[in-house]
Amino acid sequence: ARYYPQGSLFSHALGYVGRISESEAENLDSAAYRGSFFIGKVGLERQYETRLHGEVGYQNVETDAHGRVLRALERVNPQAGEDITLHLDSALQESAVKAIGSQRGALVAIDPLSGGILALVSLPAYDGNRFVEGISEAEFSEIRDSIDGVLFNRAVQGQYPPGSTIKPAIALAGLESGLIDSNTEVPDPGWYKLPGEDRLYRDWTLRVRGTGHAPKVNLRMAIAESCDTFFYDLSRRLSIDGISGFVGQFGFGRSTGIDIPGETGGIMPSKKWKLSTRGEPWYPGETLIVGIGQGYTLTTPIQLANFAATLATRGRRFVPQLVNFVGGDRLDPIELPPVLVAEKNWEIMHAAMREVVHGERGSARAMAAGLKHFVAGKTGTAQVIGVAQGEIYDEENVAERHRNHGLFIAFAPAESPTIALAVVVENGGSSLAALPIARAVIDSWLRDRSEA
Repeated sequence: ARYYPQGSLFSHALGYVGRISESEAENLDSAAYRGSFFIGKVGLERQYETRLHGEVGYQNVETDAHGRVLRALERVNPQAGEDITLHLDSALQESAVKAIGSQRGALVAIDPLSGGILALVSLPAYDGNRFVEGISEAEFSEIRDSIDGVLFNRAVQGQYPPGSTIKPAIALAGLESGLIDSNTEVPDPGWYKLPGEDRLYRDWTLRVRGTGHAPKVNLRMAIAESCDTFFYDLSRRLSIDGISGFVGQFGFGRSTGIDIPGETGGIMPSKKWKLSTRGEPWYPGETLIVGIGQGYTLTTPIQLANFAATLATRGRRFVPQLVNFVGGDRLDPIELPPVLVAEKNWEIMHAAMREVVHGERGSARAMAAGLKHFVAGKTGTAQVIGVAQGEIYDEENVAERHRNHGLFIAFAPAESPTIALAVVVENGGSSLAALPIARAVIDSWLRDRSEA
């Protein structure tokens, strides 16, 4: 049996055990599970069931006609399963849960140099102890059918438009293709038009300021202030397949391989993808929307955190892993083919992402006060409902569950990263909802490292 001493703190990572069902029993090795009543249902409990289970013991005995044991002829002692040690940091996990509070959302923090998962949070969560000895059908239905998706692991199963958090990848695609450099400027009246079309593709500043970020915007400003107009223009020049091919190298559109079951892969759209899934051709305007992380594009928090880690390491990529040791054996990091980008372009991107947090007009400047280390990041706001041409998004008049999601990715310290993370706050309104959460986790991590 199990007892989870920290209740819901690690519930979505650990999962839970429960009594073996009839359908599960039909597929189990009856000898291996002789005398066993529990099995891992989800999370690490399910993923590592065979390593955690151990081996049952038994004895053969001689009895008399009344069934009384006379002597033991053979005895095989049971063997405990292996201990599993995780990369998860308990203090960091607690800081993240406290910072998110009663909001719905997810946070994933990664060691960028190994792929080890330092924190994996999905809220709301559940107490795994409720499942150990069996749970009534009514009680389970209440949890399962909750509108808040209590059993839904947002960190690896939640699929969200990445919003502007994807812009560093789009920018690197432009730099590597030679379509732009650090001095490239784009006019920004607050909107963009495709050649020969009348439709306006609006920048978020048009609603707030009635104009663009500046008469002309360069790459550094476009990242720091999250200028949509710059990326509309760049995306048109890259084309959808140019975007899909380059950005896909960061792992978007496919599962990361994290060691818990149920991970979803998201969507990195292309012409071929749309034709095969929708039976429709690709339209030029859709490319612009993909360029700002909207439209068909969907990512998971674990993908975004892995993306932040790849940015932090200047292209090195790892399979995210929750488990560090099984028994006494350490699981080696699994390194993937790197994303090859010229060093000068990594420098440009790191400098721009530092401006996001520390720049005078950076979109994450709200979290910068009192920071003892430089942090590189990128904000994102993802639409939940569409806004028609000519209409204005007014949050006060939008139902809470239809409000925009707030996202943020970051790595720190910027000059020598030891942590990379992604935060998603469902219906938080904007990226501002994600910033204090990221700040709390980064502060906790760097403070603990300095005190160690």
